[in-house]
This record gives sequence, structure tokens and C-alpha cells, in this order.
Amino acid sequence: MSSLTTSGVELQKQPLRIAILLNSYRSRILPAIRASYERTIGAVAPDARLAFYEPANKSGEFPDPKCFDLIVFGGSNVDPRKSHQWILDVHEFIRRLVTQFPEKKVLGICWGHQTISRVFGGKVVDAAYPEMGVATVNLTEAGRQFFPEAAALGSFRLQQHHRREVAVAPAAFVQLAQGNQCLLNEKNTILTFQGHPEKDAETARLRMHDSMRWFGFDAALDEKAWVQLQELIFMEHDGPAVWERILDWVSEPPVLETSIIDRRSET
Repeated sequence: MSSLTTSGVELQKQPLRIAILLNSYRSRILPAIRASYERTIGAVAPDARLAFYEPANKSGEFPDPKCFDLIVFGGSNVDPRKSHQWILDVHEFIRRLVTQFPEKKVLGICWGHQTISRVFGGKVVDAAYPEMGVATVNLTEAGRQFFPEAAALGSFRLQQHHRREVAVAPAAFVQLAQGNQCLLNEKNTILTFQGHPEKDAETARLRMHDSMRWFGFDAALDEKAWVQLQELIFMEHDGPAVWERILDWVSEPPVLETSIIDRRSET
């Protein structure tokens, strides 16, 4: 825990309090997903206090926003376009969250990214080509400003695991990455990623079996393709650096400067 000194008095900086909604329905790998959050966030913010919730499996289980600095809507194994009651409950929680706590920082990851987009008027469609493994996320000009460490390269790499995508971003959101891969609302309170900054190779490999449904092969049917997929899963990525930027963003004020959100700089 770090400290600040004001007029000779040492003040302790409180650790970040992060609520994480795990939205997978009856998934056997939920413990592994939770552990991945703990490892990846813990690597950059060891003092952070994480609390986990499972609205898909425990009806009505949502965090009290007053108790947290950041609320994370994570991935899921369910189509975000479905109308299951628990999904509708998540939608209602998001609406209440932004209405009653308008300055609360909100992070969406994968399913959370898609769901937040839908709640605010965006459109989610089936992807032409599913993505699995580490892939490059190309930044817009606004994204280069938001991610200064990646500005020179113009991109970063994250684990991907999705077969749906945001085709149309909500009106009040700015594209930080091409193809709606990363979005930021104009109030600077909601940040979303299609990719997985929380996912490391140890966790990503547990879903490699999806290759059969998504791509039509497994290790037995196409050993060469399986090896290539393994190489993608175990590629170096920028998840830790992205988490550092996310956690810095949590302490930023709720309104961006006009130059950052100027839509002319999105592409």
C-alpha cells in the first residue's frame, strides 16, 4: 500500500476495491476464471481487493456500487442477445448503476463489452470469423491518446475468445480500437474491451476444445492446426500493461477533454 504526505502527515492510499461479475452459466472453469483475474490484477495491483459475483448462477447477486471503485462485467458462455431472466437482470443493474452512480467506473470484457453496448443502443452480431488466442488490437487516434504506452506501435495484443462482436457501437461511445474492439463512453466512466486483459495462457487453454465447434478441428483431426492454435494461446500479450492503464483510469475524472473524444479522431 502506497502513502502520500501532506503537511508532514502521512496518509495511506487505500487499495482499489473491485467487484467482478462472472457471467458464465454453470461453467466448470469458473474457479479458473476467478483465479486468472486474481493473478493478472494481482500482478499490477497486489493490494487490490477483489470481490466476485455470479448473477448467472445466483439470482439477484449483484455488488453494492457504494462499496467499490470499479465494477467489472466479465465474459460468459451465453449469447448476450438472449433474453434469459438473469441477463435482463444484468441489463437492469447496468441501468441502475449509471443512473444512481453516474461517476462510478465500469469495465466490460468480452460478453460484458457486448452487453454494455446493447444496453446503450449498440448492435451485436455473429462474427464472420471467431477469434481464439492472442491477437493484435489496432488503435484509433483516440486510442493512441488513451493508451500512450502503445501509441508508438499503434496497437496492443490481448487474448481473444469470441464468436460475436459489436457491429454498431452505442452513440455516446468513442472507438479506441478499430472494429469496435475497445470503446469508451464520452463521460469517461465506461470502458469496454472485446479481448481479455484478465486471461492468461493457463486459463485460455482450458477453452481450446471450442475449436471443434468454431473451426471444425481438434488435436485428433488436425494436429498441425491444433499446434498453431496452441502457439496463439501461448503468445506474449499486453494484458498486464492494459490492466495498469485500466487501474490508472479508475482514478481519472469522469469527463474527458474535448480533444480526446473528438469523433473526427476515431479512425
